[in-house]
Amino acid sequence: MIELFFAVLGALFSVVNPLGAVPVFLAMTPDYTVPERNSTARSTGVYFTLILLGFFFAGTQILEFFGIHISAMRIAGGVMILSSGYGLISGKFAENRAINKEVEEEALQKQDISFAPLAMPLLSGPGSISYLITQYNENPSWEAHLVVAAVIVLLGFLVYLILRSARYLYKILGEAGLKALSRVMGFIVMSLGVQYMIAGVIQLIGEMK
Repeated sequence: MIELFFAVLGALFSVVNPLGAVPVFLAMTPDYTVPERNSTARSTGVYFTLILLGFFFAGTQILEFFGIHISAMRIAGGVMILSSGYGLISGKFAENRAINKEVEEEALQKQDISFAPLAMPLLSGPGSISYLITQYNENPSWEAHLVVAAVIVLLGFLVYLILRSARYLYKILGEAGLKALSRVMGFIVMSLGVQYMIAGVIQLIGEMK
């Protein structure tokens, strides 16, 4: 279970990439006071955790409701994760998460941006959701489910800490440093996407025999 914990944590952290959200977070909160920015970071972490926990435990039922097989989910999820990784490598993290100029301008007018667009779609998107649904099916025991749930809670806390420290991280790492880290994570994420696509195709072929 320890191996599962760290494997899921590493993969999910790479897919979510909260470090890549730092410049976007700062761009959306230019006039916030320190307490306001800290409050937004805390709310974002909570919403992020609840969203991923909800999809992790209810994702399989959602697939069954729409008649989507898990092998198709693996292939589609692999494509989304691959796309997310490409976005990280190409330096288009925000654009890949549906955060464009219009969304940023709208966020500047909103009183609370913690749920949308920060928690979703910036941090919890199709890539992380599909990855968690796949993990739920690949590790069916309740012990494994609790381990993955613990990873989600821990990652939500890390999201809060990273956004709370966004100004300091940006000063230390700078735009170039954050992009360099995103590119490294992008390579890992693309590898995960390819792996899930291959696993989905193999499973689908096996079911057709």
